[in-house]
Amino acid sequence: MKNKGTLFLVQAALIAAVYVVLTLVFAPFSYGEIQVRISEALTILPFFTPAAIPGLFVGCILANLLGGAIPLDIAFGSIATLIGAVFTYKLRNSSKWLAPVPPIVANAVLVPFVLRYGYSVNLPIPLMMLTVGAGEIISCGIFGMVLLTALSKYKNTLFGKQAAAK
Repeated sequence: MKNKGTLFLVQAALIAAVYVVLTLVFAPFSYGEIQVRISEALTILPFFTPAAIPGLFVGCILANLLGGAIPLDIAFGSIATLIGAVFTYKLRNSSKWLAPVPPIVANAVLVPFVLRYGYSVNLPIPLMMLTVGAGEIISCGIFGMVLLTALSKYKNTLFGKQAAAK
């Protein structure tokens, strides 16, 4: 594709769409104080392409809007995903095993405060950090790493030359 801007936009839009679909299809597991948001496996994609950063952010905003989240959750839940995506991108030239760490940490730290102060979940914040963190370990650390391993073989075809250096 000659126009890199178009490729970037298409990749971001596709990632956002897949994030929304996965979140809504698995909605019973995607929301709440104990959640395994399968779509968070996609947070490893900044390892391959910077287009994943806005794609994941917009996808999370839309999934939270369509899933009935409150404004605090739409904002800060999406910011947690954005932070995770940005730092995954920054770690792309490090070990692939570091790719899921930023989204796990960002969500485990931010989401419990949203649950407490936005949804009035009356559980201790450290406990919610553990439950949200455990869900993120499953979705990012396990499913995300399976996805990263599967996509590594096809990274140049899927993501173009920007993924060639890895």
